[in-house]
Amino acid sequence: MEQPGLNGRHRDQNGEISRKHGNTLVRTLRKIYGSSFAEGADPDEQLSDVLAEMDEPSLSKLVHDHEQGHLDQKVADA
Repeated sequence: MEQPGLNGRHRDQNGEISRKHGNTLVRTLRKIYGSSFAEGADPDEQLSDVLAEMDEPSLSKLVHDHEQGHLDQKVADA
């Protein structure tokens, strides 16, 4: 089922992101995407814990980098 704001991408992709990067801390992702990433989430929470409640701009950035194959490297570099 498609969600508005995800440019035709499916939320089903979140499961794959969670499996691969679920233990990544919000703090690490904020180093990559800025302080407003996953707004309202504690920096010590894992991505798998906040993924379902993430705001659309944060989710869209994450899904985009995942689809492009850049997320692994960005997390490793952070």
